[in-house]
Parts: sequence; structure tokens; C-alpha cells
Amino acid sequence: MNTINKTTEMEDVKIGVKMKLSALWVAIMLLYIYADILSLFRPGQVEEMIEGLMGPFPVTQGSLLAASILMMIPAIMVFLSLTLNPKVNRRVNIILGVLYTVVNISNLIGEAWAYYILDFIRNKENGHNFSGFGRCSTRML
Repeated sequence: MNTINKTTEMEDVKIGVKMKLSALWVAIMLLYIYADILSLFRPGQVEEMIEGLMGPFPVTQGSLLAASILMMIPAIMVFLSLTLNPKVNRRVNIILGVLYTVVNISNLIGEAWAYYILDFIRNKENGHNFSGFGRCSTRML
């Protein structure tokens, strides 16, 4: 006899810590993109870019390299969070999580645009150790 069980309740599937960490690194990258795109709509932003400025700093090869490295780390951590052994994984994620939290909080200093503040609040409510804000690379260099 062939019977099909119909489940009407949602099952709570256990998700491993490595998968959660990897997903958080994906989230931070998406939030960086989100904030960077929205920042293009700020008055004067495009003119600043045309003048060769990233926030208050001039665009140089060094500043672009530093910004690239700062944005590459979350992309690499998506993979490393899944593949590193647990002891190393924990240390690397704690260290980089704290570093990115400091970077993003420093981006908020003097920031009055609500979408930056909202982004910070939303990430803290979701329990993220770090948060994605646009122009992280531009304001820290």
C-alpha cells in the first residue's frame, strides 16, 4: 500500500554554524552593495566621483587597492567559513567580525543619512556581529 504523508507544519531544520557564518558573510557583501548603490543618489556624490574623490579622500592606486582588499575579505570568508577547521574558523570569524564592526561603526561617525543608520540597526537586530555599510572602503582610506 502506497501512502503519502502530508505535513502541514513547518519543520525547523538545524543549520550548521559554518553555513550560518557563510550566510552572514554573503549578507554583509549584499548590504555593502545596497548601501553603495543608494549612496549614488545622494546629492553631489556623482560629482565627487568625477572629481576623483572617495568621500574626503583622493582616489589613488593605493586607496583603490585597499578598498578592493577590504571588499575581497567577505567574499573569501564565504568560502573559508565553510572549509576551515572549527578552531581556526572560530578565531578568524571573531577577529574579522570585530574588525568589520569597528570599520562600520567608524563609517557612522558624522553620518546623518537615515539609510546608513537603518542598515546598522537592522543588522544588530538580526544578531550580526558585523554590518554592511556603503562607502566603508571610501571613508576608511
